Amino acid sequence: MVRFFLCLIFVPLIVWGQDDEEQTLEEGTPSLEESSESWRTRYELGAGDVLEIRMFGKPKSRRERIAVTPDGYITYLEVSNFPVAGLTIDEARQALEDALREFYRAPKVIMVPYSLNSKRYTILGKVKRRGVYPLDRPMTLIEAIARSEGIEIGLFEHRAVELADYERSFIVRNKQRLPVNFSELFLQGDLAQNVPLEPGDYIFLASSVSNDYYVLGAVASPGFQGFSVGATVVTAISKRGGFLPTAYREKVLVVRGSLSKPKVHVVNMEAILNGKEKSFKLEPKDIVYVSNRPWAKLEDIIDRATLTFMETAASTWTNANIPAIINRRLLPDTDWADDNNN
Repeated sequence: MVRFFLCLIFVPLIVWGQDDEEQTLEEGTPSLEESSESWRTRYELGAGDVLEIRMFGKPKSRRERIAVTPDGYITYLEVSNFPVAGLTIDEARQALEDALREFYRAPKVIMVPYSLNSKRYTILGKVKRRGVYPLDRPMTLIEAIARSEGIEIGLFEHRAVELADYERSFIVRNKQRLPVNFSELFLQGDLAQNVPLEPGDYIFLASSVSNDYYVLGAVASPGFQGFSVGATVVTAISKRGGFLPTAYREKVLVVRGSLSKPKVHVVNMEAILNGKEKSFKLEPKDIVYVSNRPWAKLEDIIDRATLTFMETAASTWTNANIPAIINRRLLPDTDWADDNNN
């Protein structure tokens, strides 16, 4: 049986460990109460919502399925191009009554929603029904995944297994990654942490059956690459067309493990290419990131690397380049190992 749960939200913090080479980053996000209050207590009409409108005592005035246009207007009887976007049902009703007084004596408008489609969320990846869904009622993460008919199931050694990689799955809200640990969410069952969804939420369930790794940043052909035994940072970059002229070769980042608790290695490619050091061996699902300029702060380069990974992972499902969806620190907990003592 597929299980759905949720983990804790962290407070922004940078903690330096006792070992100078180990760094822990904790990520913040607006509290759920702050970010989820408005649409639950004040539902504002928007493009795609459909209304039923009539005037009290006038049966012939009834109009069904009046859709709010993409620019936020409706037309009802003599009132055309009437703006309703951003108004509640009650505010729109009162404003429409005022507009109708030019044509009717003391009109009493009855307005009810026929369908609510303006608030949406997106769910992609290893769920059975991927796509964009209307947020037509308050809904939690568990309910959203269940609405998509759950996690995809496959066979492994004659056993049914879930095909989602919880370590690489993520949720984005308001251009920020929610620090959800999907392993705890799905495997430990903390139902008290079930997150309510917000309009515009983006949920991605990564695949557990792929052993690809990603080579991103200042390389000729960034993207994912099928893993082969003996793969190294050198062969990975070579297969993606090599460095761009702007590439910063002295500190190439390798991000390994979960998005919640990754281990980060800094590889000196300049020393490797000059034969001074051995090449760094890769593992399946590693993220190799080459910056196009020198960097000093590890947390900054991790942000860029993980942002690029998340956009690339999502675009493999949408078959298009998605816009930048994250603009702040992404990783809550990092083990930093500088393999070249840089």
